[in-house]
Formats: sequence, C-alpha cells, structure tokens
Amino acid sequence: MSLNKSTGNMYEFVTHTWNTIKGKCPHGCLYCYVKRWGKQPELHFEERELKTDLGSGNTIFVGSSCDMFADVIPVEWVIKTLLHCEKFDNTYFFQTKNPKGYFEYGAHIAALNKFALCITLETNRWYEEIMNNSPKPIHKVFEFSHIPIKEKFITIEPIMNFDLSELVDIIEICNPLQVNIGADSGRNNLPEPSKEKVLELISELEKFTIVHQKSNLKRILK
Repeated sequence: MSLNKSTGNMYEFVTHTWNTIKGKCPHGCLYCYVKRWGKQPELHFEERELKTDLGSGNTIFVGSSCDMFADVIPVEWVIKTLLHCEKFDNTYFFQTKNPKGYFEYGAHIAALNKFALCITLETNRWYEEIMNNSPKPIHKVFEFSHIPIKEKFITIEPIMNFDLSELVDIIEICNPLQVNIGADSGRNNLPEPSKEKVLELISELEKFTIVHQKSNLKRILK
C-alpha cells in the first residue's frame, strides 16, 4: 500500500493521510464527510496497510476517515497502528472526539517522539440528534485539558451555534497551540452561528492562541 497525499480542505501542515481502521465510524455523526461516499462497510482493520512505507519527514494524519480512539475500537487495532508508526521518522497527527483514548494509549503515542493531538469540538452545546454517539463537549474538554503536552490542537468543524463565553473558556483551559475553524462542507442544514458571532469568537481566541480559518469557513463569513 502507499501513503495518500493530503488534498482538499484538510490541514495546511498535513502532507499525507493513512488509515488502518476503516468502515462505519462508531460516532455516526450526522454531518460526517465520509457519508458523501455512500454506504460504508462494517468497521474493520486493514491488515495490508501495515505493509505501507510511511517514509520520513512527513506529517501524517493517522485515522483521518474513522475515529481510531472511539471506545468500541479493539485495542489490538490501535496498538498495531501505533507500532507501525514507530518504525518511521515522521510527525503524526491524531484527531478524536474521544480524548480519553489518548490516555489509554499514552505510552505508545509518546514512543512516536514527534506527534500532535487534536480534538473535534464543534460547539459547547450538545446537539444529540446531530452528534449521536459522540462524547459531550464538556467531557472532551475535561479529558483533553489534562494532557500535559504543547502540541495540542482543537478543531471547531463543522462549527455549530454556540455560547461565546462558555466556548472560549473551555477552549482556553485546554491550552491549545492552534484552533482550526471550519464550516459544514456537506450542507447538512446544521444550526450554524452568524458571521458576527464567528468573528467575535475568532477575536476572543486570538487573545491566547493561533486561529486558522479553514477555507470552507468563507461561506459563513462572506
């Protein structure tokens, strides 16, 4: 197998993506971009991906199509993935809605030497019909805020309507190196905030962190 070059509205610092765990994401969020590809197969581990040469000097988003730290993912799958990453000198980017998984696999992640951890935090509110099996925002923040590393990111995408002061406060306690903000690319009729509210959020966040506006945010800010 070969690495996939990062394309589209991803992250400017990510060069490649690599996925060993594929199929229906356990979180099943209404807006998930993977759903645009049609019906997904059952959750499974692609053993052949462990033959992939990950190269060196790359920044690889591992688990970009399915949350590899979701509670129901078999431990063996995650450990196999991280052990393969250890064989190559890259920077690895992980993103999850279940940051307690970072604690469960902390020793294996730390062995990678160069890595960054990210959580998806669409809002401070809980939209059950949209977020389905995803952990509640306050639970994500509680876990993530206790991780003592510098390379922490928060991605607010797709951004949904929020309470400004509360969202800013819970992001600040996580002490992220960068916050990425993006809109719903799939036009799923989500409860989105106004342009003015998003601009106010950006202004407040820039007081303590770097804010990266993803290209799809232009639809809200135009």
